[in-house]
Amino acid sequence: MASTRRSSESLVPACMFAPDRGCADEQSGEEGFEDGEDTNCESADHLDLSSKLVLVSPTGQQYDSLLRHLRERIEEGCGETIYVVGMGSDGGDYGLDEKDMEASVATVRSLCEQIEADLILLRERTDTGGKIRDYLIRRRVGEQDFLEVRVAVVGNVDAGKSTLLGVLTHGELDNGRGFARQKLFRHKHEMESGRTSSVGNDILGFDQEGQVVNKPDSHGGGLDWTKICEKSSKVITFIDLAGHEKYLKTTVFGMTGHLPDFCMLMVGSNAGIVGMTKEHLGLALALNVPVFVVVTKIDMCPANILQGKCIFWLLLSLCYISYIILNIFKPAKAHNSIHFSSEKMCPIFQISNVTGENMDLLKMFLNLLSSRTTFSNDEPAEFQIDDTYSVPGVGTVVSGTTLRGLIRLNDMLLLGPDPLGTFIPIAIKSIHRKRMPVREVRGGQTASFALKKIKRSTIRKGMVMVSPKLMPQATWEFEAEILVLHHPTTISPRYQAMVHCGSIRQTATILTMNKDCLRTGDKASVHFRFIKTPEYLHCDQKLVFREGRTKAVGTITKVLTVLALWFLHRHRAQMDKSMWTR
Repeated sequence: MASTRRSSESLVPACMFAPDRGCADEQSGEEGFEDGEDTNCESADHLDLSSKLVLVSPTGQQYDSLLRHLRERIEEGCGETIYVVGMGSDGGDYGLDEKDMEASVATVRSLCEQIEADLILLRERTDTGGKIRDYLIRRRVGEQDFLEVRVAVVGNVDAGKSTLLGVLTHGELDNGRGFARQKLFRHKHEMESGRTSSVGNDILGFDQEGQVVNKPDSHGGGLDWTKICEKSSKVITFIDLAGHEKYLKTTVFGMTGHLPDFCMLMVGSNAGIVGMTKEHLGLALALNVPVFVVVTKIDMCPANILQGKCIFWLLLSLCYISYIILNIFKPAKAHNSIHFSSEKMCPIFQISNVTGENMDLLKMFLNLLSSRTTFSNDEPAEFQIDDTYSVPGVGTVVSGTTLRGLIRLNDMLLLGPDPLGTFIPIAIKSIHRKRMPVREVRGGQTASFALKKIKRSTIRKGMVMVSPKLMPQATWEFEAEILVLHHPTTISPRYQAMVHCGSIRQTATILTMNKDCLRTGDKASVHFRFIKTPEYLHCDQKLVFREGRTKAVGTITKVLTVLALWFLHRHRAQMDKSMWTR
């Protein structure tokens, strides 16, 4: 075990903790963004900010440059960033003495006050030149706002997905017989079988200090989402997906429609890589969702069996991952692994829901996760619908994800497309985020809207609400570049399968493709047509093409509007007519 840990530590260079985009060798001194600066800042601002001492007593110009770069990093990190004090990029020794460290921290604290952010100490370590401190800088949010990160939870059936979420969100350990998961199930048959069959949503709130704020009710044991959101500066939304093979379409819809930032792959230590684990891992990688692994039930698995499982060799064999942390067993390694999405790493946690072993490390890691996408409020609003409700006394309610832009109370948006491909104006009556009433939502945030004067029966999953500025058009047909992951025989024109694209889930027919037939591993440009209703699509959207055991992934390259389709069908009719006349 000791040798395994030493080898895993050697795989993680010290600069992995720093918010550097390119991770250079530890001794080369090429670490960017240290002490708040990029290595290119000197050429940009004609100032030398590469020294670790720049924060001790900066000049006015240096201070302004540090403040500007910190603002940029906060924007890139969607409201938070990691700041390292005591490390420079000039090739000198790392570390500061006590006096210089206190002066540097005072400067950083002053910078944080300028941008209305909190400074939280993560850890302190010692190097040749003195002390090095790692800080989390997180922008302050009001009671009606919070940072949100979505994590999809996938894995084979009986891997402990719902049990882990029950332990994390309710703060009570499992009894080894499924006690924790009972609080999350939504349906009677789920409680009886112990298996999730629907897409569940659970939240874990963190305050400014990184402490969990979830406090279950003392009577019923339920969670008050409104109180959690009011106390939280960051909320982790867990998308609990089904592990059984017969619910695969539900899992695919959760991965495509709910737009997760990260994927938590659950592996039971008593079973290893079995069943749908490889399917879910392949789906996450195909959709470019960063993956971290949680190995559960280590309390019932001998150490030699745990280390011999095939999970490590499976992940090492994937070209997606350059190197891997075998085991997160102390806080320093949890800190080191937070940039795994950009550094092609895969953190692996080994936890027990019964004893609570390593559970604090997983919570620490979740608190440091940042949203991967940035959005501009100046863009026209777009909201995709993934579920509908009819609430007594309120009316029709839709829930989903804001893809871009800013949506405010009483805004007028276009809802569609309907079966005829048209969009109708609709007014926003009220807005809720995690059951908390708010006045506006921004891109990347999930929300639910109460709509005025419309029946639930006229709305379906996959519809969108967009700004009139976009002048949206529905489409029946589109072209995509696809890769066939698996098919037992061959795919040819007129083949039909289910297409998942965002919250859209509809059967489509292959009209034409640039190859005679497709087999497993083939790539091709394919022309699709929906068979039931038109949809609202964008170029560069990811899609999953599925039918039985057939699976393919791809990207939309061209959307054919109604006018383009008219010319296309007219050309085909002329070609057919000329063939008959011959």
